[in-house]
Order: sequence, then C-alpha cells, then structure tokens
Amino acid sequence: MKKIITVAVIVIVVIFSAGILKDQIIKSVVTIVASEVTGAPVHIGGFSLGVFSQSVRISGFKMYNPKGFSRGILADLPKINVLYDLGALFKKKIHLVNVEIELKEMGLEKNKEGKLNVDQLKVVQEAEKQGSKPQLPLQIDVLKLGMGKIVFRDASSGGEPSIKVYDINLQKTYKNITSAQQLAALILVEPMKQAGIQGAKIYGVAMLAGAAVLPVAIAATFVGKDNVEQDFSASFDNVYGAGLEVLKRMGRVTREDKAAGVVSANINGSQVTLRVKKNPDNKIRVIISARKYLLPKPEVAGGVLYEISNRLK
Repeated sequence: MKKIITVAVIVIVVIFSAGILKDQIIKSVVTIVASEVTGAPVHIGGFSLGVFSQSVRISGFKMYNPKGFSRGILADLPKINVLYDLGALFKKKIHLVNVEIELKEMGLEKNKEGKLNVDQLKVVQEAEKQGSKPQLPLQIDVLKLGMGKIVFRDASSGGEPSIKVYDINLQKTYKNITSAQQLAALILVEPMKQAGIQGAKIYGVAMLAGAAVLPVAIAATFVGKDNVEQDFSASFDNVYGAGLEVLKRMGRVTREDKAAGVVSANINGSQVTLRVKKNPDNKIRVIISARKYLLPKPEVAGGVLYEISNRLK
C-alpha cells in the first residue's frame, strides 16, 4: 500500500511539474512571437493553458514603446481570457470561441519628430508595405474589449511634453473577427477612435485589415464635462505643492491662492483651474477643470491630474 501511495504521489508531482513547465514554455514562446510581430518589447506576467477546459488565461500583458520613444508602456492589458476550439487546432486552424480583453491603459506618444509610437510598430509598417496581401488567418466568434484610458504625451512642439488623459471607460463587443491584423487594429485603434484622436497611419492599416474603425471629430462621451477629481491620502500642503509644481511645469500659472486652495494656469491655450480642499474624512480632494474657447477640455484636466497623482505616489 505504501509503495502504491508513493508511486501515486510521484506521478502527481510529475504531472504538476510538467503542467508548470508547459505553461512556462508556451509563455516564453508567446512573448517572443508577440515581440517579433509588433517590433516592440512585450512582457507577460502570468500564463495558464487549460487543455480540458479549452481555455487560456494571460495576466500582466504589457507592450512597451518601439525604438525612438520613451521606455514607457504602450499597452497595459492586465487580463486576457480565451476560450478556444481544441478540435480546430488539429485541423491547423486557430478558432477562438470567446475572447475577453481588458485594456487598462494605452500610452500614446508623439516624439519630437512628430511620429506616433503606434505608427512605428512593425505590424503597422509591414501592413503599409503589403497593402491588401493575405493576412494571418484567425477566427474569433466573440470579442469583448474593455477600454480604460489613454495617456497621450506629445513632445512634437519641443520643450516639456504636453500630457492629455482620455477616460474612455467603455465596454464593446465585436463578432466574427477573421485575422490577427483585425484583432490588433481593434485593440489599438478603437480606443483612439473613442477619444477622437486623428491623423494616425494606423487608421489606414485598420481599414486594410477590414476593421471598420474610423476616426471621429470628438468623442461624445466628453461633451459638456470639463473637470476631473480624485482624493489623496496626503497633507494639504503636499497636494497643493504638487499641483502647483505640475502646473508651473506644464504651462504658465496666472493665479496662486493657497489659503483658498486655488491655482489657475494657461496650458497650451486652455484655461485650467486647480482646486484643493479637505474632505470630512481628512482626505484631500483635487478638482481640476479645463476649457478652451469655452469648450470643455477634460483630456487636459486629466493630464494634469495624472501628473499630480504620479508625484504623490
């Protein structure tokens, strides 16, 4: 009996170890392939492949900027869940029944030469050269894409880069995706379309891939809203000081009133107002509004808040 138990334990340990090794090997392969296809460094935090459940779980997927840009993150995908068709693999086909992707943050960046990081990805460059040549076949029945926010850094005007944050917070569902190019286009282009960002080469690539994602003039989500706010567990002096420092760095301060907790500034033609006040729970609330020619500019206000939050970390 002891011998049988010992053998059983050894078999279980071997199977468990093989399972871990399997996931680690596939994770490494996926990382290498993704980096090669995009032309940008890719990191994967966790990978799990279920053979019997026909599922794949990926956590902490991060794609970084290509050469010529900062070392920041281009796309932060904390969660990717996939249900696949095992039978299709034996027929040398990739059939994904259901895909759920959470895009927490997209780091859009324009360098001093006026080039966008997404336009310099290898997948975009090659798609432009190939035109309408055959694409990598892939069948996805249903894709659920959650989009968080876009942080847009623009250094094309020289000096300190301007920063805008677009809070999209949108869930969309797509059906019948037939190529890897379509999938990449939806993940990268759809958030840009929702934020109203124009002039990117990747839009043309999306059209070639058959993804109906065209730029719009302005995202309707933002109309009428000109402010953002956040609570911080820090002292009033620290929060006010961080806000003042950020506004001085990003633009020209036109008013300082620490007693009232108010700072006004002009950032690239937008009138920005920072208000700092203490809440009943002793947390410090920051409220930032921005307008240009009387039109709301929540992306400018969001950029200021993003920088303040980074300084208070």
